[in-house]
Amino acid sequence: MIDDSGRWSGRNSEKDTIRAGIWEGLVADGVNVGPVESRIPNFVGADLAAWRLAQTPAWRAARVVKANPDPPQIPVRLRALYEGKIVYTPVPELTKGFPFVRLDPAELTAKGVEFETAATVQGFMASGTPVMFEDMERLDFVVVGCVAVTRAGARTGKGGGFADLELGIFRELGKVDADTPIATTVHSSQVVADNRLPMLPHDSALDWIATETELIETHAAFPEPAGVYWDDVQPDQYAGIPFLRELRARIEALKAERG
Repeated sequence: MIDDSGRWSGRNSEKDTIRAGIWEGLVADGVNVGPVESRIPNFVGADLAAWRLAQTPAWRAARVVKANPDPPQIPVRLRALYEGKIVYTPVPELTKGFPFVRLDPAELTAKGVEFETAATVQGFMASGTPVMFEDMERLDFVVVGCVAVTRAGARTGKGGGFADLELGIFRELGKVDADTPIATTVHSSQVVADNRLPMLPHDSALDWIATETELIETHAAFPEPAGVYWDDVQPDQYAGIPFLRELRARIEALKAERG
């Protein structure tokens, strides 16, 4: 049985229980790819889910894509690069002095870096261009990692709060707006009943969910966070993300200038 403690357990017991059940179910059904606990779980059919996501008009129209760094989204990042899109992907758990790397297909080709390599965490950390949040282009499409989702658009990640923090910062800096699609790829067993997954004020809802069997447009009706809920940022996030305090100060100074 999967240990439901997890690295970030204790912040929300309902979500802890849901995550533990998802991780256990993936292993029991034999559809996990590698370890799952305390991770955005990789799954059988991730490549097909990425293909389904790429059929959406919003993906096809997108020039700049943000994609999470986890293994199940390797096919998403790879497809984006082959389609000529600029890809921004975060440093795993934001542990460096810079939060993101930028992958430009033309630059990778000029450097002789294969897209299959650049789509992996080792590859994009070695070949991507480090950038700060303020230096990123406006995003056309956002892909986040999820452990559990609902057809109504609710989601939870592995519990570390990285996706919601990133999205809050993007909103503060004008990198996304209410019309920017937020999507994920998951195994069909990660889709749970709508009433099982609570949504908190800082949580961002999904517009699209792609699984190995279907494409779900959620028509999410949850209120969208206006920015970062700084009072909800955890002490371990400040401790583990080296640039976070300085970034908060810059964001607050920018908001003061705007009045």
